[in-house]
Amino acid sequence: MAAQIYGFIFAMWVLMLIGGGLMIYFVAPISFPSNIDPIITSGTKVFLALLLIFIWVYTLTKVKNWIFSSQIKS
Repeated sequence: MAAQIYGFIFAMWVLMLIGGGLMIYFVAPISFPSNIDPIITSGTKVFLALLLIFIWVYTLTKVKNWIFSSQIKS
């Protein structure tokens, strides 16, 4: 049982590191021309960041369910 919990924690940390890297690589460099309000640029970055967070939480939930459902069956 301890191996599954450690696997879940490892997967969680890997997803956080990959997610942070994707944010820096894809979301941070986004910029619009100077005649567009900076609020729109910030809003776009926030939307993309939240979308990535929701995808990561969904993925982590699937990993958790897969790990712990196999534990319950045994």
